[in-house]
Amino acid sequence: MRNCDTVTNKNPGAYVPMSDMNQLTDEELMKEYQSGNEMAFTILYKRHSAKIYGFLIGRLRERAFADDVFQATFLKLHKTRANYDATLPFMPWLFTVCRSVMIDSLRKKKHILEDSDSDSVDLARAPEIPDHTPLPSLDGLPANQRQVLELRYRSDLSFEEIAKKLETTPLNVRQITSRAVRRLRSWVEKDKE
Repeated sequence: MRNCDTVTNKNPGAYVPMSDMNQLTDEELMKEYQSGNEMAFTILYKRHSAKIYGFLIGRLRERAFADDVFQATFLKLHKTRANYDATLPFMPWLFTVCRSVMIDSLRKKKHILEDSDSDSVDLARAPEIPDHTPLPSLDGLPANQRQVLELRYRSDLSFEEIAKKLETTPLNVRQITSRAVRRLRSWVEKDKE
């Protein structure tokens, strides 16, 4: 049978009645949560979820995106709870987690928008090549450019997938693709003359 601990919480992880749990500080609740007490998380969530949500809405303005970041914040709190040092104040730590998740989410969102924008810009700028114009052979391209073009356009892989496959960055893959496309365009233009 589990013992009932007092509010001083000298034995984290031991059963603490809900009424006593509400008396614990945030830092003590995090110790409880680290020890596996799910009720501690529930209390922390009730105490601070409105503050976190207000912070996100105030900065992100887009409700659906703020909802996603809000959920990701508490998921990260759950995943990183073992990293929390109970000698430090809880609220600044929680807002640091929230801010980190928000920045990561904004970068991902911006990256996704950049991907779609760059693809549409490439398509918009691509010169129309009549069907009877022979396409240049890829054999004249450097091996890395040929490989990237084949993965991008024949295998229909994203820049991120190509980067993983080639053990490089998506930005580097974009640059290689851009150089290869420019070179191919110059060859097509030269053949027209």
